[in-house]
Amino acid sequence: MKKAALHNLGCKVNAYETEAMQQLLEDAGYEIVPFGQKADLYVINTCAVTNMADRKSRQMIHRARKLNPDAIVVAAGCYVQTKEAVGLVDRMADIVIGNNKKHELLRLIEQYEKTGCRTAEVCDINRAKQEYEPLSLVRTAEHTRAFIKVQDGCDQFCSYCIIPYARGRVRSRALSQVLKEVETLAASGYQEIVLTGIHLSSYGKDNGENLLGLIQKVHEVQGIRRIRLGSIEPRIVTEDFARHLSALPKVCPHFHLSLQSGCDSVLERMNRRYTTAEYAAGCALLRKYFAQPAITTDVIVGFPGETQEEFRVTEEYLEQIQFYEMHIFKYSVREGTRAAAMEGQIPEPVKAARSAALLALADKMSKRFRDGYLGQSVTALLEEPFFYEGARYMTGYTPEYIRVALRTEQDSANRFVTGRLERQLVGDVYLLVEF
Repeated sequence: MKKAALHNLGCKVNAYETEAMQQLLEDAGYEIVPFGQKADLYVINTCAVTNMADRKSRQMIHRARKLNPDAIVVAAGCYVQTKEAVGLVDRMADIVIGNNKKHELLRLIEQYEKTGCRTAEVCDINRAKQEYEPLSLVRTAEHTRAFIKVQDGCDQFCSYCIIPYARGRVRSRALSQVLKEVETLAASGYQEIVLTGIHLSSYGKDNGENLLGLIQKVHEVQGIRRIRLGSIEPRIVTEDFARHLSALPKVCPHFHLSLQSGCDSVLERMNRRYTTAEYAAGCALLRKYFAQPAITTDVIVGFPGETQEEFRVTEEYLEQIQFYEMHIFKYSVREGTRAAAMEGQIPEPVKAARSAALLALADKMSKRFRDGYLGQSVTALLEEPFFYEGARYMTGYTPEYIRVALRTEQDSANRFVTGRLERQLVGDVYLLVEF
Protein backbone atom coordinates (compact mmCIF):
# COMPACT_ATOMS: atom_id res chain seq x y z
CA MET A 1 0.00 0.00 0.00
CA LYS A 2 1.37 3.40 -0.95
CA LYS A 3 1.87 5.93 1.82
CA ALA A 4 0.84 9.59 1.68
CA ALA A 5 1.57 12.45 4.06
CA LEU A 6 -0.17 15.81 4.05
CA HIS A 7 0.71 19.13 5.67
CA ASN A 8 -1.60 22.12 5.99
CA LEU A 9 -0.60 25.75 6.33
CA GLY A 10 -3.02 28.59 6.99
CA CYS A 11 -6.70 29.03 7.70
CA LYS A 12 -9.65 26.77 8.53
CA VAL A 13 -10.66 26.77 4.86
CA ASN A 14 -7.24 25.39 3.97
CA ALA A 15 -7.59 22.80 6.74
CA TYR A 16 -10.95 21.72 5.33
CA GLU A 17 -9.49 21.35 1.84
CA THR A 18 -6.52 19.38 3.18
CA GLU A 19 -8.88 16.94 4.90
CA ALA A 20 -10.90 16.63 1.69
CA MET A 21 -7.75 15.80 -0.29
CA GLN A 22 -6.76 13.28 2.38
CA GLN A 23 -10.10 11.55 1.99
CA LEU A 24 -9.61 11.41 -1.77
CA LEU A 25 -6.29 9.64 -1.17
CA GLU A 26 -7.72 7.30 1.48
CA ASP A 27 -10.55 6.30 -0.84
CA ALA A 28 -7.93 5.61 -3.54
CA GLY A 29 -6.15 3.17 -1.23
CA TYR A 30 -3.35 5.28 0.24
CA GLU A 31 -2.23 4.80 3.83
CA ILE A 32 -1.99 8.21 5.53
CA VAL A 33 1.12 8.70 7.68
CA PRO A 34 2.44 11.68 9.67
CA PHE A 35 4.23 14.27 7.58
CA GLY A 36 7.61 13.65 9.23
CA GLN A 37 7.67 10.03 8.08
CA LYS A 38 8.90 8.60 4.80
CA ALA A 39 6.07 8.45 2.27
CA ASP A 40 5.54 7.83 -1.44
CA LEU A 41 3.52 11.03 -1.81
CA TYR A 42 3.63 14.38 -0.01
CA VAL A 43 0.91 17.01 -0.34
CA ILE A 44 1.56 20.50 1.03
CA ASN A 45 -1.45 22.83 1.07
CA THR A 46 0.26 26.20 1.08
CA CYS A 47 -0.63 29.65 2.43
CA ALA A 48 0.12 33.14 1.14
CA VAL A 49 -1.45 35.46 3.70
CA THR A 50 1.95 36.92 4.68
CA ASN A 51 5.52 36.82 3.38
CA MET A 52 6.29 34.53 6.33
CA ALA A 53 3.57 32.13 5.13
CA ASP A 54 5.26 32.11 1.71
CA ARG A 55 8.55 31.17 3.35
CA LYS A 56 7.00 28.42 5.48
CA SER A 57 5.32 27.01 2.36
CA ARG A 58 8.67 26.80 0.57
CA GLN A 59 10.29 25.23 3.63
CA MET A 60 7.69 22.48 3.86
CA ILE A 61 8.02 21.67 0.16
CA HIS A 62 11.80 21.40 0.57
CA ARG A 63 11.34 19.28 3.69
CA ALA A 64 9.14 16.82 1.79
CA ARG A 65 11.79 16.46 -0.89
CA LYS A 66 14.45 15.73 1.76
CA LEU A 67 12.26 13.17 3.56
CA ASN A 68 12.14 11.07 0.41
CA PRO A 69 13.88 12.30 -2.77
CA ASP A 70 12.00 9.66 -4.78
CA ALA A 71 8.54 10.65 -3.59
CA ILE A 72 5.99 12.62 -5.58
CA VAL A 73 5.77 16.10 -4.07
CA VAL A 74 2.55 18.06 -4.59
CA ALA A 75 2.31 21.77 -3.78
CA ALA A 76 -1.23 23.11 -3.67
CA GLY A 77 -3.14 26.21 -2.65
CA CYS A 78 -2.64 29.93 -2.22
CA TYR A 79 1.16 30.26 -2.39
CA VAL A 80 1.40 28.45 -5.70
CA GLN A 81 -1.59 30.43 -6.97
CA THR A 82 0.22 33.73 -6.41
CA LYS A 83 3.63 32.64 -7.69
CA GLU A 84 4.94 31.51 -11.07
CA ALA A 85 3.71 27.91 -11.03
CA VAL A 86 5.87 26.59 -13.86
CA GLY A 87 9.03 27.85 -12.18
CA LEU A 88 7.92 26.28 -8.92
CA VAL A 89 7.54 22.91 -10.63
CA ASP A 90 11.02 23.21 -12.12
CA ARG A 91 12.63 24.08 -8.79
CA MET A 92 10.69 22.40 -6.01
CA ALA A 93 7.63 20.24 -6.72
CA ASP A 94 6.50 17.55 -9.15
CA ILE A 95 2.89 18.66 -9.27
CA VAL A 96 1.52 22.13 -8.59
CA ILE A 97 -2.23 22.55 -8.03
CA GLY A 98 -3.78 25.99 -7.73
CA ASN A 99 -6.99 26.92 -5.97
CA ASN A 100 -10.20 25.51 -7.44
CA LYS A 101 -8.18 22.59 -8.82
CA LYS A 102 -7.55 20.49 -5.71
CA HIS A 103 -10.31 18.06 -6.67
CA GLU A 104 -8.08 17.06 -9.62
CA LEU A 105 -5.44 15.62 -7.26
CA LEU A 106 -5.88 11.94 -8.13
CA ARG A 107 -5.98 12.59 -11.89
CA LEU A 108 -2.79 14.63 -11.75
CA ILE A 109 -0.98 12.00 -9.68
CA GLU A 110 -2.02 9.29 -12.14
CA GLN A 111 -0.89 11.44 -15.06
CA TYR A 112 2.51 12.03 -13.44
CA GLU A 113 2.98 8.33 -12.68
CA LYS A 114 2.27 7.45 -16.32
CA THR A 115 4.36 10.15 -18.01
CA GLY A 116 6.93 11.23 -15.43
CA CYS A 117 6.33 14.79 -16.58
CA ARG A 118 6.09 17.49 -13.98
CA THR A 119 2.99 19.60 -14.31
CA ALA A 120 1.25 22.73 -13.05
CA GLU A 121 -2.53 22.91 -12.98
CA VAL A 122 -3.17 26.55 -12.04
CA CYS A 123 -6.03 28.54 -13.54
CA ASP A 124 -6.11 32.31 -13.91
CA ILE A 125 -8.41 32.58 -10.93
CA ASN A 126 -8.82 36.33 -11.26
CA ARG A 127 -10.05 36.29 -14.85
CA ALA A 128 -11.90 33.10 -15.62
CA LYS A 129 -15.36 32.67 -14.09
CA GLN A 130 -14.99 29.89 -11.57
CA GLU A 131 -17.57 27.53 -10.14
CA TYR A 132 -17.42 26.40 -6.54
CA GLU A 133 -14.88 23.60 -6.28
CA PRO A 134 -16.47 20.15 -5.72
CA LEU A 135 -14.72 19.12 -2.50
CA SER A 136 -16.57 17.60 0.43
CA LEU A 137 -16.09 15.65 3.66
CA VAL A 138 -17.77 12.56 5.04
CA ARG A 139 -15.66 12.60 8.22
CA THR A 140 -13.25 14.97 9.90
CA ALA A 141 -10.18 14.83 12.11
CA GLU A 142 -12.10 16.72 14.80
CA HIS A 143 -13.89 14.35 17.16
CA THR A 144 -16.93 16.46 18.00
CA ARG A 145 -16.87 19.60 15.84
CA ALA A 146 -16.94 19.63 12.04
CA PHE A 147 -15.87 22.61 9.92
CA ILE A 148 -17.83 22.95 6.70
CA LYS A 149 -16.63 25.16 3.88
CA VAL A 150 -19.58 26.89 2.23
CA GLN A 151 -17.92 29.72 0.32
CA ASP A 152 -14.69 30.62 -1.45
CA GLY A 153 -13.14 33.80 -2.81
CA CYS A 154 -13.33 37.45 -1.78
CA ASP A 155 -14.33 40.68 -3.53
CA GLN A 156 -13.28 43.09 -0.77
CA PHE A 157 -9.68 43.92 -1.78
CA CYS A 158 -8.49 45.26 1.57
CA SER A 159 -5.28 47.16 0.91
CA TYR A 160 -3.10 44.79 2.99
CA CYS A 161 -4.52 41.48 1.74
CA ILE A 162 -3.36 39.18 -1.07
CA ILE A 163 -6.19 36.67 -0.67
CA PRO A 164 -8.53 38.01 -3.42
CA TYR A 165 -5.66 37.48 -5.86
CA ALA A 166 -5.03 33.95 -4.55
CA ARG A 167 -8.63 32.83 -4.12
CA GLY A 168 -10.43 34.74 -6.86
CA ARG A 169 -13.96 36.12 -6.82
CA VAL A 170 -16.76 35.05 -4.50
CA ARG A 171 -18.10 31.56 -5.19
CA SER A 172 -20.84 30.03 -3.04
CA ARG A 173 -21.53 26.37 -2.51
CA ALA A 174 -24.98 25.15 -3.54
CA LEU A 175 -27.33 25.02 -0.57
CA SER A 176 -28.30 21.44 -1.40
CA GLN A 177 -24.64 20.36 -1.27
CA VAL A 178 -24.08 22.04 2.09
CA LEU A 179 -27.14 20.34 3.56
CA LYS A 180 -26.09 16.97 2.16
CA GLU A 181 -22.70 17.25 3.85
CA VAL A 182 -24.23 18.43 7.14
CA GLU A 183 -26.64 15.49 7.10
CA THR A 184 -23.80 13.05 6.38
CA LEU A 185 -21.74 14.40 9.26
CA ALA A 186 -24.73 14.39 11.60
CA ALA A 187 -25.36 10.74 10.73
CA SER A 188 -21.72 10.04 11.66
CA GLY A 189 -22.31 11.47 15.13
CA TYR A 190 -21.12 15.06 14.81
CA GLN A 191 -23.29 17.38 16.89
CA GLU A 192 -21.57 20.73 16.31
CA ILE A 193 -20.68 22.31 12.99
CA VAL A 194 -18.83 25.49 12.05
CA LEU A 195 -19.79 27.24 8.82
CA THR A 196 -16.68 28.75 7.29
CA GLY A 197 -15.44 30.42 4.13
CA ILE A 198 -12.89 32.91 2.85
CA HIS A 199 -15.48 35.71 3.15
CA LEU A 200 -18.43 34.01 4.82
CA SER A 201 -20.66 37.08 4.80
CA SER A 202 -20.67 36.99 0.98
CA TYR A 203 -22.33 33.57 0.90
CA GLY A 204 -25.08 33.61 -1.72
CA LYS A 205 -23.92 36.75 -3.48
CA ASP A 206 -23.47 34.79 -6.69
CA ASN A 207 -26.26 32.19 -6.49
CA GLY A 208 -29.30 33.98 -5.07
CA GLU A 209 -28.95 32.56 -1.55
CA ASN A 210 -27.87 34.35 1.64
CA LEU A 211 -26.08 33.46 4.84
CA LEU A 212 -29.12 33.76 7.10
CA GLY A 213 -31.15 31.46 4.86
CA LEU A 214 -28.30 28.94 4.88
CA ILE A 215 -28.13 28.97 8.68
CA GLN A 216 -31.90 28.54 8.95
CA LYS A 217 -31.80 25.47 6.69
CA VAL A 218 -28.84 23.93 8.52
CA HIS A 219 -30.74 24.52 11.76
CA GLU A 220 -33.39 22.07 10.57
CA VAL A 221 -30.96 19.15 10.19
CA GLN A 222 -31.65 16.44 12.74
CA GLY A 223 -28.71 15.50 14.96
CA ILE A 224 -27.00 18.88 14.78
CA ARG A 225 -27.28 20.60 18.16
CA ARG A 226 -24.85 23.48 17.70
CA ILE A 227 -24.04 25.84 14.85
CA ARG A 228 -21.07 28.20 14.97
CA LEU A 229 -20.14 30.81 12.42
CA GLY A 230 -16.70 31.62 11.11
CA SER A 231 -15.57 35.21 10.76
CA ILE A 232 -18.30 37.60 9.58
CA GLU A 233 -18.24 41.21 8.50
CA PRO A 234 -19.88 43.79 10.80
CA ARG A 235 -22.09 45.13 8.01
CA ILE A 236 -24.03 41.87 7.85
CA VAL A 237 -25.28 42.37 11.42
CA THR A 238 -28.51 44.26 10.81
CA GLU A 239 -31.52 44.34 13.12
CA ASP A 240 -33.26 41.78 10.92
CA PHE A 241 -30.21 39.48 10.83
CA ALA A 242 -29.65 39.57 14.60
CA ARG A 243 -33.35 39.10 15.42
CA HIS A 244 -33.77 36.09 13.12
CA LEU A 245 -30.50 34.56 14.26
CA SER A 246 -31.52 34.81 17.92
CA ALA A 247 -34.66 32.81 17.12
CA LEU A 248 -32.48 29.79 16.24
CA PRO A 249 -31.53 28.05 19.51
CA LYS A 250 -28.81 25.93 17.89
CA VAL A 251 -26.81 29.04 16.94
CA CYS A 252 -24.03 29.63 19.46
CA PRO A 253 -23.79 33.19 20.82
CA HIS A 254 -20.16 33.34 19.74
CA PHE A 255 -19.45 35.82 16.96
CA HIS A 256 -16.16 36.73 15.34
CA LEU A 257 -16.56 40.20 13.83
CA SER A 258 -13.45 41.23 11.98
CA LEU A 259 -12.38 44.77 12.98
CA GLN A 260 -8.64 45.32 12.19
CA SER A 261 -8.53 48.85 13.63
CA GLY A 262 -10.54 50.98 16.04
CA CYS A 263 -9.64 54.19 14.20
CA ASP A 264 -11.65 55.40 11.20
CA SER A 265 -8.69 56.93 9.37
CA VAL A 266 -6.79 53.63 9.54
CA LEU A 267 -9.87 51.67 8.45
CA GLU A 268 -10.13 53.95 5.43
CA ARG A 269 -6.49 53.30 4.46
CA MET A 270 -7.17 49.60 4.90
CA ASN A 271 -10.20 49.87 2.57
CA ARG A 272 -12.37 48.15 5.18
CA ARG A 273 -15.61 49.82 4.00
CA TYR A 274 -17.20 50.42 7.42
CA THR A 275 -16.74 52.87 10.26
CA THR A 276 -16.14 52.28 13.94
CA ALA A 277 -19.67 53.59 14.60
CA GLU A 278 -21.14 50.97 12.25
CA TYR A 279 -19.05 48.26 13.91
CA ALA A 280 -20.19 49.33 17.39
CA ALA A 281 -23.81 49.29 16.20
CA GLY A 282 -23.40 45.67 15.06
CA CYS A 283 -22.01 44.67 18.45
CA ALA A 284 -24.89 46.47 20.19
CA LEU A 285 -27.42 44.54 18.09
CA LEU A 286 -25.84 41.21 19.01
CA ARG A 287 -25.95 42.19 22.68
CA LYS A 288 -29.58 43.27 22.30
CA TYR A 289 -30.72 39.89 20.98
CA PHE A 290 -28.30 37.52 22.76
CA ALA A 291 -27.60 37.36 26.51
CA GLN A 292 -23.86 37.78 27.20
CA PRO A 293 -22.69 36.91 23.66
CA ALA A 294 -19.01 36.24 23.10
CA ILE A 295 -17.72 38.75 20.55
CA THR A 296 -14.20 38.20 19.26
CA THR A 297 -12.14 40.06 16.68
CA ASP A 298 -8.85 40.61 14.83
CA VAL A 299 -6.73 43.74 15.18
CA ILE A 300 -3.70 44.78 13.11
CA VAL A 301 -1.21 47.11 14.80
CA GLY A 302 1.44 49.14 13.01
CA PHE A 303 -0.42 49.54 9.73
CA PRO A 304 1.44 51.97 7.43
CA GLY A 305 1.03 55.53 8.65
CA GLU A 306 -0.51 54.55 12.00
CA THR A 307 0.36 57.41 14.35
CA GLN A 308 0.58 57.16 18.11
CA GLU A 309 -2.69 59.09 18.30
CA GLU A 310 -4.42 56.66 15.93
CA PHE A 311 -3.17 53.76 18.03
CA ARG A 312 -4.47 55.46 21.20
CA VAL A 313 -7.89 55.86 19.56
CA THR A 314 -7.88 52.15 18.68
CA GLU A 315 -6.91 51.14 22.21
CA GLU A 316 -9.70 53.23 23.74
CA TYR A 317 -12.21 51.89 21.22
CA LEU A 318 -11.33 48.27 22.05
CA GLU A 319 -11.89 48.94 25.73
CA GLN A 320 -15.21 50.56 24.90
CA ILE A 321 -16.46 47.55 22.90
CA GLN A 322 -15.21 44.92 25.40
CA PHE A 323 -14.32 41.76 23.48
CA TYR A 324 -14.12 38.19 24.72
CA GLU A 325 -11.01 37.52 22.68
CA MET A 326 -8.82 39.59 20.38
CA HIS A 327 -6.28 38.18 17.94
CA ILE A 328 -3.53 40.78 17.65
CA PHE A 329 -1.32 40.88 14.56
CA LYS A 330 1.65 43.09 13.80
CA TYR A 331 1.28 44.43 10.27
CA SER A 332 3.45 42.44 7.88
CA VAL A 333 4.35 43.74 4.45
CA ARG A 334 2.74 41.58 1.78
CA GLU A 335 4.23 41.96 -1.68
CA GLY A 336 1.62 42.61 -4.34
CA THR A 337 -0.72 44.63 -2.11
CA ARG A 338 -1.33 48.38 -2.07
CA ALA A 339 -0.28 48.66 1.57
CA ALA A 340 3.19 47.34 0.74
CA ALA A 341 3.84 50.48 -1.31
CA MET A 342 2.38 52.92 1.21
CA GLU A 343 4.53 55.52 2.89
CA GLY A 344 4.99 55.55 6.64
CA GLN A 345 5.96 51.93 7.26
CA ILE A 346 6.15 51.46 11.04
CA PRO A 347 9.41 50.27 12.67
CA GLU A 348 9.31 46.79 14.19
CA PRO A 349 10.02 47.96 17.78
CA VAL A 350 7.00 50.27 17.62
CA LYS A 351 4.81 47.44 16.30
CA ALA A 352 6.05 45.17 19.07
CA ALA A 353 5.25 47.70 21.79
CA ARG A 354 1.76 48.32 20.43
CA SER A 355 1.14 44.60 20.07
CA ALA A 356 2.21 43.96 23.67
CA ALA A 357 -0.14 46.67 24.94
CA LEU A 358 -3.12 45.18 23.11
CA LEU A 359 -2.26 41.62 24.13
CA ALA A 360 -2.31 42.71 27.77
CA LEU A 361 -5.67 44.38 27.20
CA ALA A 362 -6.97 41.24 25.47
CA ASP A 363 -5.99 39.05 28.44
CA LYS A 364 -7.75 41.40 30.86
CA MET A 365 -10.96 41.53 28.82
CA SER A 366 -10.99 37.78 28.20
CA LYS A 367 -10.75 36.98 31.91
CA ARG A 368 -13.45 39.55 32.70
CA PHE A 369 -15.79 37.88 30.22
CA ARG A 370 -15.18 34.36 31.52
CA ASP A 371 -15.49 35.46 35.13
CA GLY A 372 -18.88 36.91 34.24
CA TYR A 373 -20.16 33.34 33.92
CA LEU A 374 -18.93 32.16 37.33
CA GLY A 375 -21.75 30.63 39.36
CA GLN A 376 -24.00 30.35 36.32
CA SER A 377 -25.51 27.23 34.80
CA VAL A 378 -23.78 26.38 31.51
CA THR A 379 -23.87 23.51 29.04
CA ALA A 380 -20.66 22.18 27.51
CA LEU A 381 -19.90 19.70 24.75
CA LEU A 382 -17.03 17.57 26.05
CA GLU A 383 -14.16 16.84 23.69
CA GLU A 384 -10.98 15.35 25.14
CA PRO A 385 -9.16 14.23 28.31
CA PHE A 386 -7.19 16.74 30.37
CA PHE A 387 -4.91 16.07 33.31
CA TYR A 388 -4.16 18.57 36.04
CA GLU A 389 -2.42 18.03 39.37
CA GLY A 390 -2.87 14.27 39.13
CA ALA A 391 -6.59 14.43 38.42
CA ARG A 392 -8.34 13.46 35.21
CA TYR A 393 -10.82 15.77 33.55
CA MET A 394 -12.70 16.03 30.27
CA THR A 395 -12.51 19.43 28.64
CA GLY A 396 -15.06 20.99 26.34
CA TYR A 397 -16.65 24.29 25.39
CA THR A 398 -19.76 26.22 26.26
CA PRO A 399 -21.78 27.84 23.45
CA GLU A 400 -19.77 31.03 24.11
CA TYR A 401 -16.55 29.01 23.61
CA ILE A 402 -15.44 29.14 27.23
CA ARG A 403 -13.20 26.16 27.85
CA VAL A 404 -14.32 24.09 30.82
CA ALA A 405 -13.08 20.97 32.59
CA LEU A 406 -15.29 18.33 34.23
CA ARG A 407 -13.58 15.97 36.66
CA THR A 408 -14.39 12.43 35.59
CA GLU A 409 -12.74 9.07 34.97
CA GLN A 410 -15.07 8.33 32.05
CA ASP A 411 -14.30 8.95 28.42
CA SER A 412 -17.17 11.36 27.82
CA ALA A 413 -16.20 12.80 24.44
CA ASN A 414 -19.10 14.13 22.38
CA ARG A 415 -21.43 14.27 25.40
CA PHE A 416 -23.28 17.37 26.53
CA VAL A 417 -23.18 18.14 30.24
CA THR A 418 -24.87 20.88 32.24
CA GLY A 419 -23.43 22.26 35.43
CA ARG A 420 -22.17 25.27 37.31
CA LEU A 421 -19.06 27.19 36.33
CA GLU A 422 -17.21 26.98 39.63
CA ARG A 423 -13.84 28.69 39.34
CA GLN A 424 -10.77 29.21 37.18
CA LEU A 425 -8.86 25.93 37.21
CA VAL A 426 -5.72 26.80 35.26
CA GLY A 427 -5.03 29.28 32.46
CA ASP A 428 -8.17 29.70 30.38
CA VAL A 429 -9.74 26.47 31.70
CA TYR A 430 -12.64 26.81 34.16
CA LEU A 431 -13.95 24.07 36.46
CA LEU A 432 -17.40 22.74 35.64
CA VAL A 433 -19.37 20.95 38.38
CA GLU A 434 -22.12 18.82 36.86
CA PHE A 435 -25.64 19.08 38.27
